Amino acid sequence: MPYLEQLKNLPFIFLQDFGLKKLPESAGILHIRGAKLYGKSTWLEQQVKATINQFGPGTALYISSDEIGTATQLFQALVELINLFPPQIAIKRIFVDDITCIKDWQTAIKKLLATGKLANILLITTGTKNEHSDYILTHIAYPAFYSMCSSTFGADTLYAYVISGGTALGANCLAMHGKIPEARVESINTWLFKELTTSGRSRTTLIAILTAIYRFAPNPVGQSKISRESGLTNIIEANGYTKFLIDHMILSPTYPYDVDKKITKTEQECKYHFTNLLLAMCLHPRKPRTIAELKAIPCATFAAILEWVVAQELWRRACITNKNSSFLNFWQNAKHEIDFVVPDENLWLEIKSGKEQASNLLWFTKHTNNDQILTVINKNKFDTQRIKGITMEDFLLENFVDISPIHE
Repeated sequence: MPYLEQLKNLPFIFLQDFGLKKLPESAGILHIRGAKLYGKSTWLEQQVKATINQFGPGTALYISSDEIGTATQLFQALVELINLFPPQIAIKRIFVDDITCIKDWQTAIKKLLATGKLANILLITTGTKNEHSDYILTHIAYPAFYSMCSSTFGADTLYAYVISGGTALGANCLAMHGKIPEARVESINTWLFKELTTSGRSRTTLIAILTAIYRFAPNPVGQSKISRESGLTNIIEANGYTKFLIDHMILSPTYPYDVDKKITKTEQECKYHFTNLLLAMCLHPRKPRTIAELKAIPCATFAAILEWVVAQELWRRACITNKNSSFLNFWQNAKHEIDFVVPDENLWLEIKSGKEQASNLLWFTKHTNNDQILTVINKNKFDTQRIKGITMEDFLLENFVDISPIHE
């Protein structure tokens, strides 16, 4: 198992906590989804090894999508694996890595269910598209990252978290090389554009779409503007590209929220926040590969990156608590805007790259209800009746259930 072999030589090894404490011993199907680079394949190999260690040889079988071209081949491969199980064993598990790369993979699973061949088997699949998911494997929470990495990165641990996207891959690259190597960036590009080509879309157009998203961030933008700036002929085509990025858990649309009606206005212009920070940094026009290069980014540009940090964290929290993670919310009126609103928590978040003062945001108390408290994520701490200031680290550390990382 190649990913487990690689772990032996890495400075950091993290537990991956995404709500699934252990695999069930009963038969069924579990679909685990997660963005590219978040460690799904490593987790899958760990589960194969753990199953064999706990229940004995012959209880876990594995297949990679790299070996499968079509849904028909997937069906045939799974039938062959099923026939390999010794009849006397009680625990039977099949692990399929990156199944969403196989076109129409669902038809193979439906056919197996119809024939009853999965009756006594637990089938576990992973994939990079957010479809048919029981669990979403997210990036590493900041407390676990800090616990593992702060002795290496010191005062720059938060910057390391940002440029690594909170991923084990990114953290290990920084620790071993002092940067995200171009070879890693190229592997990300290769995966992204392979997925794009499979979907029948153009690399040139996607680059134009991403360029527009980077340019307008973090402001609301409509499909017509993205279409126009990208040189596309219609908004339907532009929508197809943004949907591709959303489906692969790279972007999250962030819509205006109507507090009075308690609805999300999905028909209005939205912000497109990156929720895969490592990919966002790798594709960023300024190409930050080191902590120093990230810190050198101008404040106006870095402010958008900080919003993506918060967006990624809100997305992570929604995923692990099994809440709707398909979009985020912000608030605006004719004169003002609040970067994020989490309605079910009555959480209002404003992001500033520098130091802020409560006196600059007193307008909030006049335009919102008395029970609504604004939290300003900035470099200054303050606390008034309805406006409080905290740092980014404060925000990333709050409401966290400690999952201690593995040290090796």
